Formats: sequence, C-alpha cells, structure tokens
Amino acid sequence: MSDYQSLFEPKVPDTANNNINAHRVYGSSSALLIDSLRKQKTKELLLIITPDTSSAYRLKTQIEFFNNNQECVDIFPDWETLPYDKFSPHQDIISQRLATLYRLKNSSGATIIIPAPTLIQKLPPTDYVSSNSLMVKVNDCININQVRANLEQSGYICVPEVVEHGEFAVRGSIVDIFPMGSHLPFRIDLFDDEVETIRTFDPETQLTIEKVDEISLLPGREFPFNEDAIKKFRQEFRARFEGDPQRCTIYRDVSNGLAPNGIEYYMPLFHNEVATIFDYLPNETTVISFADTPDAIDHYWEQINHRHEQLRHDIETPILSPDELFISHNDIKTNLRDLPCISINGFETDKPGSYKGVNKENYSTTAPPALKIQARLEKPTAQLQTFIDNFDGKILICAETVGRRESLLELLKANKIYPKKTENWAGFLKHDKKLAITVGDIDEGFIHTAPNIALIAESQLLAERAAQKRRRKQTYKDNESRINNLTDLTEGTPVVHIDHGVGRYIGLQTLEVSGTKTEFLTLEYANQDKLYVPVSSLHLISRYNGSVEEKAPLHRLGTDQWEKAKKRASERIRDVAAELLEVYAKRATKQGHSYSFETMEYSLFAESFPFEETPDQESAIDAVLNDMQAGTPMDRVVCGDVGFGKTEVAMRAAFIGVHNDRQVAVLVPTTLLAQQHYQNFCDRFADWPVKVECLSRFNTKKQQDTILEDLSQGKIDVVIGTHKLIQNDIKFKNLGLVIIDEEHRFGVRQKEQFKKLRSEVDILTLTATPIPRTLNMAMSGLRDLSIIATPPAKRMAVKTFVSEWNKVLFQEACLRELKRGGQIYFLHNDVKTMDKITRDLQDLIPEATVRYAHGQMRESELEQVMLDFYHQRFNLLVCTTIIESGIDIPTANTIIINRADKLGLAQLHQLRGRVGRSHHRAYAYLITPPKAAITSDAVKRLEAIESLEDLGSGLMLANHDLEIRGAGELLGDEQSGQIQEIGFTLYTDLLQRAIDALKAGKIPDMDASKVSGTEVDLRVPAIIPEDYIPDVHMRLVLYKRIASVSDHEQIKDLQIEMIDRFGLLPDHTKKLFDLAQLRLTAEDMGISKIDFGPAGGIVIFDNDTSVDPVKIIKLIQFQPDRYKLEGENKLKVKRDLKCNEERYKAVNDLLNGLKNG
Repeated sequence: MSDYQSLFEPKVPDTANNNINAHRVYGSSSALLIDSLRKQKTKELLLIITPDTSSAYRLKTQIEFFNNNQECVDIFPDWETLPYDKFSPHQDIISQRLATLYRLKNSSGATIIIPAPTLIQKLPPTDYVSSNSLMVKVNDCININQVRANLEQSGYICVPEVVEHGEFAVRGSIVDIFPMGSHLPFRIDLFDDEVETIRTFDPETQLTIEKVDEISLLPGREFPFNEDAIKKFRQEFRARFEGDPQRCTIYRDVSNGLAPNGIEYYMPLFHNEVATIFDYLPNETTVISFADTPDAIDHYWEQINHRHEQLRHDIETPILSPDELFISHNDIKTNLRDLPCISINGFETDKPGSYKGVNKENYSTTAPPALKIQARLEKPTAQLQTFIDNFDGKILICAETVGRRESLLELLKANKIYPKKTENWAGFLKHDKKLAITVGDIDEGFIHTAPNIALIAESQLLAERAAQKRRRKQTYKDNESRINNLTDLTEGTPVVHIDHGVGRYIGLQTLEVSGTKTEFLTLEYANQDKLYVPVSSLHLISRYNGSVEEKAPLHRLGTDQWEKAKKRASERIRDVAAELLEVYAKRATKQGHSYSFETMEYSLFAESFPFEETPDQESAIDAVLNDMQAGTPMDRVVCGDVGFGKTEVAMRAAFIGVHNDRQVAVLVPTTLLAQQHYQNFCDRFADWPVKVECLSRFNTKKQQDTILEDLSQGKIDVVIGTHKLIQNDIKFKNLGLVIIDEEHRFGVRQKEQFKKLRSEVDILTLTATPIPRTLNMAMSGLRDLSIIATPPAKRMAVKTFVSEWNKVLFQEACLRELKRGGQIYFLHNDVKTMDKITRDLQDLIPEATVRYAHGQMRESELEQVMLDFYHQRFNLLVCTTIIESGIDIPTANTIIINRADKLGLAQLHQLRGRVGRSHHRAYAYLITPPKAAITSDAVKRLEAIESLEDLGSGLMLANHDLEIRGAGELLGDEQSGQIQEIGFTLYTDLLQRAIDALKAGKIPDMDASKVSGTEVDLRVPAIIPEDYIPDVHMRLVLYKRIASVSDHEQIKDLQIEMIDRFGLLPDHTKKLFDLAQLRLTAEDMGISKIDFGPAGGIVIFDNDTSVDPVKIIKLIQFQPDRYKLEGENKLKVKRDLKCNEERYKAVNDLLNGLKNG
C-alpha cells in the first residue's frame, strides 16, 4: 500500500497553489489526520470548517481524544438564532465568540473549528475587541462610578448577584464582574480608589477561589452601545429605511438606550465598517474543510433568502439586506484561494496525483468489519475473536465511559479475551500489547495500515447503547433552606410565627427601641394588627405552606385561637407518630429473608435497560439491593415524579426476588395501570425464564382461576394486579416481595392490609408525590426513603413561553433548533391522534425528519426509536410523557408541550428538564387553549413554571404545587386539616419531635413553643446596615440564615462567606453573630430566655435544663446582692452594664460559669 498516505505523517500544502484533497479518510480518522497536522504546524493557525454545529462539537471531542484528552481546539460558536431572529444569542455564546476573536488577533498556533453558518456571518471590525477591552491590575486607581458607566456602555448588566457572563455587581467597595471570555467571575476589592485585591470566585457559592494580579475585560457585545454608537445607529437607520422611524420598536428602544432582542442583526449600523472571519486570520493559516461543506453553505444561503423574503415587508420592523450581514459563497471561494487548503473526503479517489494545483491523496485507512457481540449465540464474540487472530497489528477498543469500560472488560473476560487497560491514545501507541482498551467519545472506528492499527468503537461491538456524555456534577444544595430561608418571600406572603400563628409579611423596618436601632420583620395579622419580629428571632418564622396563599388563615393576636389550633394538631400528631411506631416495632422483631444474587446475571439484566441511570436512580437501586441482602424485612419508599425511573428500581428488586425462588406481587391502584406494568415486565423479562401474569378484570373467570392455582403452586414468579391481590382468599406459595405502586392512591382499608404485610415480607413502595425534605426527615428511621429527583446541573436556564397554538412561532422554534444542529421534542399526550400530528408537523417543517414514540409501542421498537433519536438519525420526536424517563440528549434543546394545561406542575418541570442539558440555550413552549377555557389552578401552574426559569427551581415548584393543591395528598385527608391550620413546616417539626420522643421511650412533649429555641436580647444594635448590603431581599435571607444556624462551625462559615462576598463585617453585624453564638450556647444548656439591659437582666431555665442547680445556688450564696432566684426557673441579675461590650462579656462569662464540665 505504498500509494497510500499515513495519517501520522500527512502531506501539508505549503502554498495556496498547492492544495490537497485527502481521500479515503474513514470514520474518526479525520480527527487523527487533523491532530497530526496540528502537531506539524505548531506556529500556524488551523481553521477547520465543518458543515454544521453538531459536527463541529463531535470533531472537537475526537481531536482531543487523539491529543490524550487534553483541550487543544476552540470552537467559534454560532449565534444559535435564525437569520433576522427576534431572539438575541445567549451571553455565554457572545462571551466565547469575543474570546475567540481576541485570541485570533493576539496569538498564533491555535486550532479553531468554525461551522459553515458561522463562517458566513459578518463580524465587528478587527480592532473592535482590542480597542474596547479594559485591563484592571492590582494597585490601579479606578473611579468606581466611571467603571460602572463604562461597563454598562460596553454591554454589561448590573445585577444584585453575579452568576452569568456579562454581569457585574457593585456593593460598597467591592465590584463583582463576570468578564466575557473568562471561565470564572472576578471580585475586585477597593481601598478608597485603589484596587487592593482581585480574586476569582465560584458563581454557585459566591465564595472566592484564588488571587490574580490582573484581568482583561472584553466588551459585552459585538457592537458598541455608547452615545456615539447610538447616534450612528439612528443616522444609518434613517438613511436606509423609509417612513417614520418612531414607528419601529427597535429604533425607539435603541434611541432610549435599550438593546432589544434581535439587535445583533442590525450590527452594521453601529460600526463604520464590518469584517469577515478572513480579515481576522493571520498570514500563516491553513484551512481544512469537508467534502459536504460547500453544500451546507448553499443550503444556509437558501434559508437566509427565504427568511429575508418572509420578513422584509414588515414596515414596523425593517430588516437589512442579506449582503450587509452575510458573506456570499463566491466571496468565500475568493478568500479561500489565497490560503493553503485541505479538503477531507471519506471516499477513495481513483485518480490520485496532482491536477490544476490540487493534489489528490488516498490515505491508508479502511472501515472495520462487522464485529458485533451477539449475546445469544454459543460464541458471542466469534467475529471479534476472528478479527483479533487475523489482524497483524495493534487493536484499541474505545468505551464511552469508565463504567462501560469495566462492563465491557467483564464481558470480554467471560469470553477469554483480555485487553490491557490504557490511559489514552499515546499510552496505547507506546506499549507493545496487541489488544488494549481505553475510554473516549469515539462513535466510529477505522483500520490504519503502516503502522497497522485498528480503533474499534464500543458501538461497533455492542447493540448501540446510549451513554450520558455529560455526567451531572454533584453539588450540595440545602433544599430545605431554600424553602425555610424565605428566599422567595414577597410582600403579602403568609408566614408562620411559632408563638403567634399565621400572618402576612409586610416588609423590613428599622426601629429604635430603648435607644437601640434594630431591624424588624413586620407581620400583619387579622384585623390589621401588626407584629414586629426582631431579626435575631427569624428562626421562629417559616413560610406558610398549606393551601392557596390567598386562603391562608390569618390568626388574631392576643387570643388563644393559635394555641387551640396548635393543640388540636399536636394531639393528632401524637396519634400518627404512635401508629407509625407500632407497625415498625413489629417489623424490627421479625426475621426477614436475606437475598443473594449472581453478579454476572444481574449485570446482564441491568445492561438490557435501554436508558442511562440517573445518579439518584443508581443510589435508589443500590439501597434496595442492600436492604434485600440484610436480615430484616425491607420497607423502602422510592419517591419521584412520573417517569423518574421508579419502575426500573422495582424491576431490579423483582429480578433479585425471583432469582431467590421468591414470588413477587406488584400492586397498582387501577386495572389500566396493571395492564401497562404487565406489558413492561413482560418486555423486560422476555429473555429470562420468568413467568409474569396479570390478575385483573380483563381476565375471564377461567383465566383468573388458573392464575390463582398457579400462584398457590409457585408456577408464577411475578404477579401484577390491583388490591384484589392482597385479599385473604389468595394464596402464594412463597411470597417474598411486594411492590406497591402509587400507594397514595389506595384507600384506607387497603392501607390497613399493607400494614399487616409490612411485618412479614419485603415491601417496596413507589410514590409519585413530591415529598419535601422536611417530611423525609420526619419519617427518618421509620421507613427508608430513596428520592429520585436529580435536579438539573448548573447549565443554561430554559427560556419558557406559554402560548396558544401558533404555527409561525413553532416553525421558527423548530428551524432555530435545526439550524444549530439540534433536535426537538414535540410532546403530544394523545396516542390516538399521534400519527396525524406527526404528518402535520412534517408538512409544517419539511426540513425536519419526524418520527414518534409512545408507551404503547413494543419495547424493542420504542428502544430503537429512542436510540435513533440519540444518534441524531432524525431530529423531531413526537412523543408522550414517556420521555420524562429518557436518556440525556444534549443536542435536544427545544421542547413544545401540547395542552400543557393538562399536566401537573412537577411534571411540567420534569418535561422542561429534558432540554437545556448542554451549553446551548434551551427553549420550552407550553401550548394551551385560550385562558378563559382553562381552570384557575392550571393558570397558576403555568404562571409558576413560566416565572421560575432559574436552575434548581424544582424545589420551589414543588412548593408552589403544594400551595396550589394543598398538602392533603401527602398525608391523607385527616392530617390535611391540621396542616391547613398550622402550616406544613411546623406540622413536620412537631411530627419529628413526637417520633423522636416515642422512639426514646418518652411521652412526647407537644408544646410547640419548644421548637422555637432560645430568645436572647441584650439591647445592643445588632443589624446588617443598609450601606453594607443595600438589597433588602439579600439582607432578609442572611438574617434568616444567621438566626437558623445550628452549631458554632456554621456561624464561622457564614462569617467567612459574608466577609468574602460583601467586605469586612460592620460592628453592628458582628454583634448579630455574637448573639447567635450566645443563643447556641444557651440552647445546649436548656435555657429558654436571656434578657439583659444596662441594669442587669434575667435568665430563664427550661424544666429539663442541663445546668447543675448547685452552681446556681453557689452564685446566690457568694454574691447575694448580684444574683437572686425568682420562682422555680428565673435567675435575676443586678449589675451596672451600661457598656454594650461589658454586657455581652458578662452574659458570656455567666453562661461559661454555669456550664457543666
């Protein structure tokens, strides 16, 4: 094969007249070729033009695989909008584009991939980025007001808290800024006008990371937006377009200093001239393109002309001609003639050699043969084994993830094939072992001759399995604090004060009491009575969750109405707790069956699951397996919304049960659900010797009798049915596991039967009700809980629109997604009309390839459709809510939900979470009938999901759902009355205390005031001053966090965080922390109140205080003029403590003296 070129030593064009066409470059070998060229041309720029955005990202991943997984390639991203779109690109995209342009002008030796649609866009002038950048160094003197004005003119937005590119915040002497092109935001700390320190910080936690000496601030947009630029825009606009410019919204907005959405398509009006990507390229540049790139450019020009023709007649929104915004194909060809070019083609040329300045070369690669592992054959790996035996060279198998590598190794080992693990491509080339395995995102392999090397992708060995390319980063978020720290408290929101009941939050007020300034939370109760709560007592307040906010029961101050409500709830709670404990005491005394299982068989069963397990799902499965291997009966609740993957957890448990010769009963509330589960279980266990039956009213009497007979003889392994399954006349031979689906939908009688079962067999309960974490805590130690609700990772928020049916809007949405190489979900929850809607969509968007998927399809057919969608073989999927449990598809970033008014809030949130799983801006369109035709609850749900676009808002949405539906569904109707009266948070606090007391063998003390903790008042100003943190909302959140700390370590961490984010603590704020320290110490000692002023004060002890009475008596004996006991538990202290510092020290010394130990 001497006529063939080696990928490791490719020919390089030295001049523009000596271009190369590289042929016979199969699979991912194009990435190896580019990596070899990159290493040859270390001082030149390589510009790679791909046909579209998706191929650009795929190529980047593959090149970096051959570069030993080191980043070495930049992508110049597309705006990801349609031509003349009314959307603006996301800030992160603008950031990446500006950073790339800056690098192009200031460095050589880079490799940059540019998709064809991006190549043809015109750009700002070449000097724009550098001349509008700003350098800030330590010790520089800067005027903070001037910096603020410059940043706003550059396109940066002033916000309270910086989390995204192009944002900045000013808090006193601290400036936070997230510059364009930077991976992290910066915190600039000023001393007067001098820059004292510059530090990076984490936008999630807002905590600083490390110091830097200088930062470069790139402009915030691709066009200037200062007074001169606006003036130029107005002149150019009037010159180009006829008529009254004031009729045009864009003209009016820009004239008023606002940058409207879609302004990027008027960029030439802000600049004297515009540039193209070719103007940015240094002299030493080599261009690499693919055979299908010219067609992609032509296709994109068709789309531009079509859009222009469609929109140019709108006189209120006039648009520029395509020539002003895009480069013609002829101009691209002219520019490319001046540069050395390589064109990559997969097919072999039959005429290698030089012709008219173009060298055609064939490379020594071929496609690998069929190597699929066929599990059902006697020798599953026969094809692979033959290939290994006959191949005279080295072979590298590439698995998609580390977990997949281990699974593949085990499978190969079982068939006597033993590959050596290697870290990366370079490690493979170095060692002399014939067969190796590594981890890399390669979807197509190839065979290379001289040297003889074969690269085999995992998908070529196994039936294609979708792997999550991007693992979710596990970050800790205290979800309970998201509810209880009042983060979304607005004026008029109902709150619960533990001593006074339900009132409405009016605002924060600073009042002077006894000469001391303190901030108070103002609450309004019935009859417009006001209650002022000092910020140090914010731990006594929580948000009210129980019913719709407008219907929250406001209590009257100064009456026993609230005490009676608490007492009623407390009595019921004690009964609930006792009832729960009785069942679990029985369970603990029973000996359960300890299950064992064969790892290999279980792995094969797990592998046949067509979707990728979420982290939550994996931990739930692990917990269930551990429970089943333990000696006591399992009683676990798996909680997660519809489609979160609970059924798969149940199937894994059923598999273990059956393989231990135990029968499994699956209980469901409805016959239809029984049929659905029956079909799912049959499909899942199709390849195993497991007999599954369904007992429902769809069976004839004869069939039912046969099933019952087989059950009693042990011939049936898994039986699925409604509550009829647990009637006394039904006999099992060896029942081991009962799976209860949607337990909350069963009636009281059935629940009583479940209670009897609990002490005898393993129980796995599945529930779709979102249980907030407070309730999980209340149930802790009683029923083991697994929550499947992995929140979306930190990624772009999903832009959400609620709209009536609008063909033009959906057409634009789909085309916008297709243009950036993405995919679309169209959710239509009606199987009967799915075929019709698929045809309608195909007619509406002929550019798309449309297919559908729903739960009534055969599992193998459904699996194939989902895999085809994952591998981008089509780009618009019409589906039911079945996609909730789907694999992560990072390229699917638009979802259109038909009849969104029919779906619950948690379900809408979960469906919206199917998109936005990558770096792209995602869009969700919720289609509804006219507002008048939908229920008020549905309107509230849609308003809630549209307003809460932020990431991590799932818990808040579950909370809104709780308010819309009431909390009755969580605990049954009897309890919902109490929740309505006292609020959900207090209810669960009291339930937790009752359970803890009963478990410890004590009688529950249901005095709710005990929940409130210790009250400390030293008459000292302890506030967060307004000039330290001007944002009222932020102050409120921090007051609540300080009041709610539970140990001294948390106080220290919170102090560090506040100093980090807002600067050194003012004296009044230090006092706030001092009081929190005293409160914690006093709580530990069993002290309920400390109240001190200039002349002394009082200490009130709890009945069960840990303070030694002897110590108190000694104080009174030795200093009778200073200490005096009033009643059983009040210590009175007389001292001259006019100085605030003295007062704090005196109380601190007194507590330390009374401490035991």
